[in-house]
Amino acid sequence: MGSVDKNTALELYRTMLMIRRFEEKLFFLFSTRAMPGSMHQYNGEEAVAAGVCSCLNKSDYITSTHRGHGHCIAKGADVRNIMAEMFAKSTGCCKGMGGSMHIADFGVGMLGANGIVGGGLPHAAGAAWSSQYRGTQQVAVAFFGDGASNEGSFHESLNLAAVWKLPAIFVCENNLYGFSTYYRRSTPIENIADRAAAYGIPGIVADGMDVLAVREAAREAVDRARRGEGPTLIECKTYRYMGHSRFEKPCYRTEEEVQEWKKRDPILCFPKVLKEQFSVTEEELRQVEAYVDEKIEDAVRFAQQSPDPEPEDYKKYIFAK
Repeated sequence: MGSVDKNTALELYRTMLMIRRFEEKLFFLFSTRAMPGSMHQYNGEEAVAAGVCSCLNKSDYITSTHRGHGHCIAKGADVRNIMAEMFAKSTGCCKGMGGSMHIADFGVGMLGANGIVGGGLPHAAGAAWSSQYRGTQQVAVAFFGDGASNEGSFHESLNLAAVWKLPAIFVCENNLYGFSTYYRRSTPIENIADRAAAYGIPGIVADGMDVLAVREAAREAVDRARRGEGPTLIECKTYRYMGHSRFEKPCYRTEEEVQEWKKRDPILCFPKVLKEQFSVTEEELRQVEAYVDEKIEDAVRFAQQSPDPEPEDYKKYIFAK
């Protein structure tokens, strides 16, 4: 368990549950047309974001994917502002200008979700170079999917990070499917982490349904990066329960496969670990659940009561100040 104590374990559970409840609320809001647009949901993958981000400081950086709500929550963004962004409100993280697929919060080091597959990898490499140049001891984490590991941006980012020994961690969330394509149909190796060998850096395979396993892998990689020893590639074997996006019917996989993965659900399984290894009581679990449920409902109220952006507001955000 390494450095994990009871409070840390409970915080991991709170983060995973916050992500799950947020996604469940979004599904309801979109289904009832209370919210505009579309979305890509993170249900099932919560242990990856929670485990990795628990090893980071507020000043550290992350880049995300089109499936970015969980990363944003795990990095510490206010769930009120995230929800308001989903409603395209002026109180949102991006003032209502980003929405689900381009959400960001620079205040907590969340450099942004990205609609381009693999688009966040070079951004993370750039952030890591900035940290190295300034000598700030910050690290940068790029979250990306299995499909992105076949993009040129993946190879270029890992190569550059390895050559310059950048403080970067590349986290592949291998949920088995790039949209509807099973990853072994497009990738000739079983473990994407094995590609690290080509760049002379460590490649680690972690159980992406086990938050403690993810945290341990991330802790090792973050410590290595802060020591100036360069990047690490972590592959987290995980699974998304929902389709690729809101409207998709995932006919490319069987219901039996989905249910088999759900037996390892990180949120349903972790309470047993909390009780047996950390002496957490049922009452303490209920308190976490009540806290999360109230925060989600408060976030929805805040978003619904927030003002819309004015049509001319976009002009304020074209140039950095």
